Amino acid sequence: QVQLVESGGGLVQAGGSLRLSCAASGGTFSRYGMGWFRQAPGKEREFVARITWSGDIRYYAAAVKGRFTISRDNAKNTVYLQMISLKPEDTAVYYCAADTTLSTVVFNARYWGQGTQVTVSS
Repeated sequence: QVQLVESGGGLVQAGGSLRLSCAASGGTFSRYGMGWFRQAPGKEREFVARITWSGDIRYYAAAVKGRFTISRDNAKNTVYLQMISLKPEDTAVYYCAADTTLSTVVFNARYWGQGTQVTVSS
């Protein structure tokens, strides 16, 4: 059905920036809520950011608010996560997710990408 392919992860020094991309295929991207999650070693997967399909409303976890920006380009079927002022605690595998339920009030992850590693060194 929906396939999500992430890219842009890598190694960056604290204070640096990185932009993650998630390309979607299958279905109507413009009607998907899109989100980013991350999982650090030994930790549970946590919500990072999401953007609604209707109205482009953005939501962020408190830990990343003001530093990360989620955006989407429906013409490219791609969602982005621009990360600035990165901290070592941002180190995690970052996952892209798609909500195909048309919900805007909650995020219902239905499809997941493979994840991309982000490592922030001090």
